[in-house]
Amino acid sequence: MRKNSGLGSALLCVATFAACGPGEAMITADIGEGDEAVVLEDLEVRLLPYDRDQVFDSLTAAADTREPEFPEDLLAARDEIADAQRQYLETESQWNTLRDTLAKLNTAMEGLNRAETRYRRIFSEWSDLNESYESAAAQVDRHFERYESLQAAAIGRIDSMNIVRADWADQAFLDVDAVIAAKVEASGLEPAADTTDAAGTARFAVPPGRYWVFARHELAYDELYWNVEIEIARGEPAMLRLSRENAEVRPVF
Repeated sequence: MRKNSGLGSALLCVATFAACGPGEAMITADIGEGDEAVVLEDLEVRLLPYDRDQVFDSLTAAADTREPEFPEDLLAARDEIADAQRQYLETESQWNTLRDTLAKLNTAMEGLNRAETRYRRIFSEWSDLNESYESAAAQVDRHFERYESLQAAAIGRIDSMNIVRADWADQAFLDVDAVIAAKVEASGLEPAADTTDAAGTARFAVPPGRYWVFARHELAYDELYWNVEIEIARGEPAMLRLSRENAEVRPVF
């Protein structure tokens, strides 16, 4: 009888744990396009028991003044700066590749007799690439000058607008901490956070319920912003992939 009672207690413990244990979630971050995988390592991912966007949208709607917006011409200038930087970086990458190739050809010619067929073949290749190298160097300079010029022309206005928007946010979101605290208390849940590993994965063990997966990843002139609703239950882990498809692209100034 004692032996059967012990077995029954053990089974009861297992059943209780299965019924009352935490739910699990596995969040992966991959912003690759097509077949190319670009996992995000060291990305902070947070599980929030409230809709972050709803909180800030409601406070924005209740603000005494409208949120200051960047003028259209300044948005266009930002896009032009981003395009100029892209052209500069692409040309610089090509220039670096040509430079490295020329250095390898120089090394290959060292110690060779100039009358040798192999030397003449390598030197001919070096001459052709050197012309491309000189042309690429000139393009790098032109693109960099354009990038710096556009940035210098807009930076003052961008800084001024950032100050105006920050001052507005300080007033509009003055009560945000109290609103969030009330949302958390009403949910009966607690926020949780983790950082993605080398495979771009963050793992959570939390009480079952409704959460929003919040994360952001900054690019050169944009930000990928995620605020994705997820339901976590006991049993199979909830799976979510953060990608470009379910991200909001926000401009960064």
